[in-house]
Amino acid sequence: MRLFRPFFLLRLVYPEAIFRVRTTEKELCLTFDDGPHPDTTPHILEILEARNVKAVFFCSGREAEKYPELVNLILLKGHLIGNHGYIHLNGWKTNVSEYIENAARAELFTSPGLFRPPYGRIRLAQYCTLVKKYRIVFWDLMPYDFDEKIDSKRVLNILKKKIRPGSVIVLHDKTSSLCLSFLEEFIKYAEDDGYKFVTSPLSGKE
Repeated sequence: MRLFRPFFLLRLVYPEAIFRVRTTEKELCLTFDDGPHPDTTPHILEILEARNVKAVFFCSGREAEKYPELVNLILLKGHLIGNHGYIHLNGWKTNVSEYIENAARAELFTSPGLFRPPYGRIRLAQYCTLVKKYRIVFWDLMPYDFDEKIDSKRVLNILKKKIRPGSVIVLHDKTSSLCLSFLEEFIKYAEDDGYKFVTSPLSGKE
């Protein structure tokens, strides 16, 4: 069973985390996980630049260490970088100290201020430690752009049907993602529907 939105009770468990931008305006926040990657990141950046859209890239520390020039390019283009752990650990299956160390190691190559739990899975003890230092960002909408059982047309339709004011959308910056096949069309659809894309609520800047 695919959950396009996180289970609503998680908002009570992690009250200071960001799931959705608090707004009454038609605003969306576009985010990309798991990069950077030379086969996808430059093309995502080209699409975003052509549409004058800014996004948040939650980078793998290991990939960011491997491709620092892509991290620099993301920043140069005016986007935000977030921490997605050095490797993609499942917090439910990882002890607290290892999980915290994984985030700290990734920080050296990504961000000291924004953290997205890999898989969205983080134990309360891990959260309580990390929230003292990071803005922890989940999402409001995941269209499963990485799922080989879903084609790009269906992913696009999920986005069109389920976006709402304040949605934090998670896509993926890696070769197994379909996002390059629909990203430009989705941005145009959203803008034609009156939406604009923002990143400032995640950075703490209004």
